[in-house]
Amino acid sequence: MLKKIFAFAIICTAIFFAPGTASAETTWYWLFADDKYSKYFDSESVKVEKKVVTGDGREIPIEIEAWTKTSYSYEGAAETIKTYGIANILPDPHSLSYSVALLRINPQNRTLQYAREDFYNDKGEVIWSDGERRVKEINSQSFDEDFYCAIVDAVFDFNEAERKNAADRWIDLYSFTNSNGETVNLTADTTTMRLKGSNLLLWEWETTKNPAGQTLQIRFMKKAVNLTQGTEVIKSGRVWTPTNSWQDLVDENDGAYRMIKGDEPDYKALVRLRAYVKNNSRWVCRYSLD
Repeated sequence: MLKKIFAFAIICTAIFFAPGTASAETTWYWLFADDKYSKYFDSESVKVEKKVVTGDGREIPIEIEAWTKTSYSYEGAAETIKTYGIANILPDPHSLSYSVALLRINPQNRTLQYAREDFYNDKGEVIWSDGERRVKEINSQSFDEDFYCAIVDAVFDFNEAERKNAADRWIDLYSFTNSNGETVNLTADTTTMRLKGSNLLLWEWETTKNPAGQTLQIRFMKKAVNLTQGTEVIKSGRVWTPTNSWQDLVDENDGAYRMIKGDEPDYKALVRLRAYVKNNSRWVCRYSLD
């Protein structure tokens, strides 16, 4: 997969940094661009920091670090300044040109942490720096997903980036019309699927629309589904409604697994997930320590 990235890479001009950030002379490989951001990573900086040896003698990386770069348009800079809450430090978005970050990744849990980030003006001068930030899980809504995929692929070559962009990334689990005439559709993000024992961890997207086709509710959920026992639990998530926008999703079962009954739509989803895992065992067990 890394060779594929290189094949389509846009190689940026070497940039010089202060000691202790990226290497003195770095070649950045292009990953993604839109009206706000351009994202790059340094393939030469990818480094496995920690490994574990499994019972059968395999050495599996559990912590990976690499340097990344983000360039900003005016809109992207303004959004970044707002997100970081640093308008008092950088009141003018024109002053923010790009940032360089050291990312720390755990592939088994699909998590990413910013170990360090430096923000630069167009003269290559550091105008603000940030230290370690909280560990977060990568899903389809994550700004950092392109970074995560490129860095993990550089070590494991399991085609994370290819799966991220695949037409069948999302699979349908069920669609039905309830007693109110509302259509409920549930899809699963295959990029996030990880099998731990009998538990399949994944993110799902559920949309409810009225008979006129207007969206009434969206639920974006991380679930653990026990494929053997036929139970599931919502680990975290967010819910959207027209009146309240996005809010944290409250699990009505207080973190307890609930039994999936054979006469409910979720049983159809369970059957679909069981089939996906059976047919894609190598993918769902990638990076596994079992």
